[in-house]
Amino acid sequence: MTDVVPTAALLKLPVTRLGIGMYVSAIENNGRLAVANAGQIRSRQAITKLSNSGIRFVWVDVERSSDGCGLKKQPPVCNSHPRKTSVNPELARGQAKQLLTEAKGLVRKVLSETFEGKAIEVEPFAALADNMIESVMLDSDAMKCISALRSKDAYLLEHSVNVAFLLITFGKYLKLDREMLRQLAIGGILHDIGKIKVDNKILHKPGKLTPEEFEHMKLHQTYAIEIMEQAKGLPQVSKDVCLMHHEKLDGRGYPRGLKGDELTLHGRMSCIVDIYDALTATRCYKEAMSPAAAFKILLSLTPFHLDESLVYEFIRCIGVYPVGSLVQLSDGRVGIVWESKDRDVLHPIVKCFYSLKFKRYTDVTMVDLLKSDLNIDRGVSPSSLDVDPKPFY
Repeated sequence: MTDVVPTAALLKLPVTRLGIGMYVSAIENNGRLAVANAGQIRSRQAITKLSNSGIRFVWVDVERSSDGCGLKKQPPVCNSHPRKTSVNPELARGQAKQLLTEAKGLVRKVLSETFEGKAIEVEPFAALADNMIESVMLDSDAMKCISALRSKDAYLLEHSVNVAFLLITFGKYLKLDREMLRQLAIGGILHDIGKIKVDNKILHKPGKLTPEEFEHMKLHQTYAIEIMEQAKGLPQVSKDVCLMHHEKLDGRGYPRGLKGDELTLHGRMSCIVDIYDALTATRCYKEAMSPAAAFKILLSLTPFHLDESLVYEFIRCIGVYPVGSLVQLSDGRVGIVWESKDRDVLHPIVKCFYSLKFKRYTDVTMVDLLKSDLNIDRGVSPSSLDVDPKPFY
């Protein structure tokens, strides 16, 4: 190792704020700066390795970092053909899949520790939130597509991660700052933490809950209050996301019966996102809805339960045919909405794999609706198919 002196070109960052594409010139170890395999961060494993080695701070060379890493200010466009940062879609999906696996692992670990009575440590969630934000900024389509892969046996884990991702996506659409996105994500990951103390028979009951069982289920918010109080350093926004996602504008929600302006913007966002993700997930007692069907239910819950203007903003943010959802094309083929970046909502790229007309699999084909005479007829619910679409994600 060689001692180095930081220059004006270097920026000191905590390891938790590192993102893919940043160029690490030096690490800080026990107050001393040293060069150790300096280079660009190309995977989340590299960030995890630094963290596991006890490294808390690094020095990043802004100029040698990639344009899309979030450190550089974008120069004003001075010609009619600005250069676009290209992202390898398959690489981005691979990174998104790995990130979701890591996220579910962290949630599983914390659920277990919380069940044993241990207090939540905020730092690992902050690092995970930063990585999720980086992934959304890099290629939100990749994260949308991977998060569409759902398992009814892992609902609590996947729902927590998906709510966090949706809050980041929604917050970015509403132009909230990065620190707010970070706090929203932490709250989303932890929003159902109180369910770890709910009776398993009720939590996983394959049918409608009785009034008594529902009252017991509602206790997960009471448990959440206790858990939040023990968590040191947890931002108030994150607590609000956790404790407000079952509140209603008319005051008939729980656990506190908040009403109207007592529900913050981020609290109102969490109500919408939590319901949408629950509706579009397969559960032990129900099949997943299509996004379009879920949007209808969200609108039916306005204005007494959900904020009407925010619901419309959410629908615009997600899109009528979001990436990862299933659609039927005008020739009868069914496919996955694969890519929608820089496109209008009716002309995504669709990965076709099945024919409803002939009830059989077809050759897997990417159909670019901007270059095709075909169009989307309707959204399709996974439960309406006779086949499993998961292998094609």
